Amino acid sequence: MTVLAFEIMTPTIKAVPQSWTMDRLARFLTDNEITGSPVTDEDGDIVGIVTLKDITEFRWNAHRSGADASLTSEEQEEARRLRMVIFQEMGKVPVEVRDIMTPSVLSVDEQTPVRDIADIMMREHLHRIFVTRDSKITGIITTYDMLKLISDTALTQRCTGND
Repeated sequence: MTVLAFEIMTPTIKAVPQSWTMDRLARFLTDNEITGSPVTDEDGDIVGIVTLKDITEFRWNAHRSGADASLTSEEQEEARRLRMVIFQEMGKVPVEVRDIMTPSVLSVDEQTPVRDIADIMMREHLHRIFVTRDSKITGIITTYDMLKLISDTALTQRCTGND
């Protein structure tokens, strides 16, 4: 018997508004011990996903640039100085979740076999994917949820029993 999405999904989703600041998001993710969250618009519809990686990349990119390698040492120093000025100015205007989120939302139906979900997650390099029923999000499957397939003997046998 095939294991389906609804059997391993986490039905509770902790979404964040796209208007939250990046700092508030970081506190939320830390307080809830999660690494990512769906992003909602003013109507409560999910419009994207945001992760700790998005915060890290934003901060990292404020300080680094791959283009620096082709610059002279003086130009590199000037580029670093300009980035710091820009980053400091940006700090005066809070960065919002909408500024750093990934706007695309991938999902699978509750009846999707977990093998198909694993294929999608591997192909797209995803750590989480939404689960839907009648086009409404009912849960989320994370890499942690997928690990349940290995740690739960009954689920493992159901998955391997279909070969």
